[in-house]
Amino acid sequence: MKKEAFTVAIPEATLVDLKQRLKRTRLAADFANDGWQYGTNAAYLKKLLEYWIDGYDWRRAEREINSFHHYTARIEGVPIHFIHEPGKGPRPIPIVMSHGWPWTFYDFHKVIGPLSDPAAFGGDPADAFDVVVPSLPGYGFSTPLTATGINFWRTADMWVTLMRDVLGYPKFAAQGGDWGALVSAQLGHKYAELLHGVHIHLLAPLTTFQGGMPDRSLYGPGEEGWHERTMKFFFDGSGYSAIQLTRPQTIAHALNDSPAGLCSWLVEKRRAWSDCHGDVESRFTRDELLTTMTIYWATQRYGTSARYYYETIHNPWKPSHDRHPVVQAPTAAAVFLNEIVLMPRRWAESYYNLKRWTVYDSGGHFAPMEEPDKLVEDIRAFFRPMR
Repeated sequence: MKKEAFTVAIPEATLVDLKQRLKRTRLAADFANDGWQYGTNAAYLKKLLEYWIDGYDWRRAEREINSFHHYTARIEGVPIHFIHEPGKGPRPIPIVMSHGWPWTFYDFHKVIGPLSDPAAFGGDPADAFDVVVPSLPGYGFSTPLTATGINFWRTADMWVTLMRDVLGYPKFAAQGGDWGALVSAQLGHKYAELLHGVHIHLLAPLTTFQGGMPDRSLYGPGEEGWHERTMKFFFDGSGYSAIQLTRPQTIAHALNDSPAGLCSWLVEKRRAWSDCHGDVESRFTRDELLTTMTIYWATQRYGTSARYYYETIHNPWKPSHDRHPVVQAPTAAAVFLNEIVLMPRRWAESYYNLKRWTVYDSGGHFAPMEEPDKLVEDIRAFFRPMR
């Protein structure tokens, strides 16, 4: 199985069409929504769309993206795009880093360099990793996806093929958040013997979409308010999930046709799920936000990214073994206190082969973008004894 070199190159006609559509935007009337309590604030969205038209430079972002080494490979008939940056150090550990929704591979762009070439960022070459960052099937340039049934546990199987058969790594590490945390946990569950370890920054059971969340009684000292925060998210912040779990194609047509609609749908999650205290641009620059929007828009893959939810609930996870803990690979948890879901340590110690637990008082759902330095150091520290 071979990999092929790949260059990100959005056709100019796509960018021209994007601007034309943005100029014809018709926003909905909005009132009494300064705090975004009804959803995306129209005044902010208008300013962001104006910058997308007149200030944002995709070609500059594209050059930055192409500074990494990109490849594609066909796995189980599905085209998979990935970055592969070999480590610069004496004994690099291969690591596959998996993103979530509404992420893309771009969300790792601040950590790829420090992990693969520590010395260039003031670190120790002994901490180097061979960094592999794939786009999830149906996301970004891992397209077109025309097969059904592709979800997080199917993705884990694909990543084993990618790392072992395409790239030649008999043993590797896994890391991720959001969907990437479930992909990584599934690797640690089903393929523990292939893994150095698993590092995740969103803790959740592999049965998350089948129920079975930890009970409130499992939360201990220092975890006050964690259960309430988690329940608030499921009550107040999961409407997007209900749609994407049940009828993703219905909204896909709307967001594939309107870049303003797509931007509204995605930017609200960046604001709500990050540690930005209501100011989304305190955590993401406008350019960073719009690079994400442009990747979703130009690849026309919101629809298949949303179907990832549908395929998870309609193809439920099943255990590969009945041993305990469920995730048997050595596991590290980086807990960012403004994450949308916060699990208790007592539960984590029973569910994972937990070797490291670190709580950070800043940072939210998008750790590689929000707190790249803390995430990099946490990953380095966990895997350092395994070299």
